[in-house]
Amino acid sequence: MKKLHCMSKIIPSLPQNPPRSSITFASLFSTKTQNPPSSSSSSTSLYNRIQIIRNPNVSVIPVLEQWVNEQRPVNQQEIRSLVRIMKDFRRFNHALEISQWMTDRRYFELSPVDVALRIELIHRVRGLEHAEYYFNNISNNLKTDRIYGALLSGYVREKSVEKAEAIMEIMREMDMAASSFPYNMLINLYSQTGEHDKIDMLMQEMERKGIPQDKYTLLNRMAAYIAVFDISGMERILNRMEEDKNCFVSWKVYSMAASECLKVGLIEKALVMLKKMEENMPLLRRKLALKFLLTHYANTGLKKELYRVWNTYKPSKEQIDGPIDKQYACMVSSLAKLGDIEGAEKIFQEWETRCTLYDFQVLNSLLAAYCKNGLFDKAESVVEKAVEGRTPYASTWAVLAVGYMEDKNMPKAIEMLKKALLVGRQGWRPNSITLSNCLDYLEEQGDIEGMEEFLRLLKNSGPLSRDMYHSLLRTCVRNGKSVSEFLDQMKIDGFTADKETEKILENFKEL
Repeated sequence: MKKLHCMSKIIPSLPQNPPRSSITFASLFSTKTQNPPSSSSSSTSLYNRIQIIRNPNVSVIPVLEQWVNEQRPVNQQEIRSLVRIMKDFRRFNHALEISQWMTDRRYFELSPVDVALRIELIHRVRGLEHAEYYFNNISNNLKTDRIYGALLSGYVREKSVEKAEAIMEIMREMDMAASSFPYNMLINLYSQTGEHDKIDMLMQEMERKGIPQDKYTLLNRMAAYIAVFDISGMERILNRMEEDKNCFVSWKVYSMAASECLKVGLIEKALVMLKKMEENMPLLRRKLALKFLLTHYANTGLKKELYRVWNTYKPSKEQIDGPIDKQYACMVSSLAKLGDIEGAEKIFQEWETRCTLYDFQVLNSLLAAYCKNGLFDKAESVVEKAVEGRTPYASTWAVLAVGYMEDKNMPKAIEMLKKALLVGRQGWRPNSITLSNCLDYLEEQGDIEGMEEFLRLLKNSGPLSRDMYHSLLRTCVRNGKSVSEFLDQMKIDGFTADKETEKILENFKEL
């Protein structure tokens, strides 16, 4: 059995705790530190105890150990299920902890499936070199095609063509490349890196060896054609998929094809794809499909068709089984794109009469339309009505700020951005362009008080950046105001003086 030598360097040992910088779950799970359940926990499910620990930096090992200390049963299938569930929720650090505890503390024997999953988890949590190190230390009898495939997947994820091709060659030599999986992985990689000639070579190799080209093979090839705007190639693959009785073409495929045709201005071809997309929309996931369908029809410029789709598929009073906000927001945006402000207003008003929980994202869609068309009085009026008895999203005021900024009305843009900062959650920031323009305006106006107030609001939601401090320092320098307290605050916030700071201070001395 060959040993894989594809690391840039050998890692002597795996760290017990991965660096925090490798954890990227903040958008999904609370970052508030939570302690594991106490021994008096009444939970009778190990899953229930683990799933409440949503902070990826808090270990779940104490929960597992406590479960055992309570002499509760632990079986390997349950542990395996926990690993898969944590992975599916993108809680990779917890999934890896549970996987390692399964063998390190419970001494359960690993199957090739367990090993393949652990390789993926090590890669995601600790990096590729650690995954390679683990692979090279697996016993040969466990190194099946699934294990090699897991490492290949890691290389594809990293877009490492050389390493992916090297391990694929090993799999060929060991007769482990007998299924479509490794070929699909490489096709996906070549599609991402733009090496489309290699895709055709791989597909020819599959044909020579009698390896079936499944829907993933064809979808990846289709994506490669789309990446280079090859509509005829895309259509060939799509026709092949339609002719294959074993290949179901979903609405997503037709949506992707329609989008591509619209990008190159082939409206008639796009309409054909949209009709097929309509015919294949699943009943249970129609809400998601409808948003794409509305967006595509808006891009065709055919308002009559847009209304037809909306009136055909919008949820009726009898069919409402959940939130309807995203569909209404999409329709409002679609009508606004076609310049039908009056129609957008009617859809918004219809939503207001039907919504069970006020979602300001729907309002934001209408506000964006008003701002784009210079209807600022209407925009502010509808917001004033909406906020009566409600707290708006920061993004609602931010939409108005962007609108005023693009209309060159910077005092109003700053006013709206201040309102956004007052209601924004901890860590919320406006987009960088809007923020930069507002700071530049205050600096140009020499408005020290306005700048201080603005930055104070920004600091309430998170630390200031060096550029923000520099903007304030320049404003002070130009107006002859002392900068010492702001320099002290910069140091407190961890910013030492750099060349730009020194340049600003030199100007201060000259004054």
